[in-house]
Amino acid sequence: MKRRLIPNIVALVVAFLTAFPLYWMVLSALKPAGEIQSLDVKPWTLHPTLDNFVRVLTGEGFGRYLLNSAGVALTVVVLSAGVAFLAAVAVTRFTFRFRTTVLIMFLIAQMVPVEALTIPLFFVVRDLGLLNTLASLVLVQLAFTLPFAIWMMRGFVAGVPEALEEAAMIDGAGRATVLWRILFPLVAPGLVATSVFSFITAWNDFIFARTFIISAKDNQTLPAALLVFFKPDENDWGGIMAASTLMTIPVLIFFVAVQRRLVSGLGGAVKD
Repeated sequence: MKRRLIPNIVALVVAFLTAFPLYWMVLSALKPAGEIQSLDVKPWTLHPTLDNFVRVLTGEGFGRYLLNSAGVALTVVVLSAGVAFLAAVAVTRFTFRFRTTVLIMFLIAQMVPVEALTIPLFFVVRDLGLLNTLASLVLVQLAFTLPFAIWMMRGFVAGVPEALEEAAMIDGAGRATVLWRILFPLVAPGLVATSVFSFITAWNDFIFARTFIISAKDNQTLPAALLVFFKPDENDWGGIMAASTLMTIPVLIFFVAVQRRLVSGLGGAVKD
């Protein structure tokens, strides 16, 4: 019992430090302007209000920005999951020259700072004629999420016994059938994990949305649209916190929708 006391305390402290910013964000979104700007800071409010949420939801373009962010994030999730699965199968199940080099390049791609690539990517997107389009955000997010997704999926694919695939082929199944009916269901937890990473990365993107969407206001996404609440004379902190809270809800919904797949493993893959 005493051995578990310290780890439990540490876990509670970490959970508190993680949850407190979220609590303060929601609390600030529910506070009236007078309480937010008050020097008498309190971790509660006696006068909760939804005015900040109403102002954000009724603001010009919020629904459009929400759809743009959702469209980009979901497209990145689908494409990255599909490409990562096929690429992981290729580097795990097949032997070819420079396979190790390819895997190392995946890791190197993750080490390069985003800020260092923003300007070069801007010129690439401009030369492709994709500036001010949502396609530019999808393309760039795929470039940044795929290396991590492939590397993670490689571990899941490698954990599936090859004997399962061989047994299916002996029974007459083709390569495509083995791929989609045998291997794909077994690595579904890995696909979910990579999908969560891809969704959060694409959903929270600010740098690329601010850099590539210059003049097409209708193609702006939620993170960049938050700048409307930062004003030269005085920031609208109530609107900022309310919009940030609304941005967090889709991420929570997406995680809850897929979290059951995260706890499922290779229980059905029994090798005699």
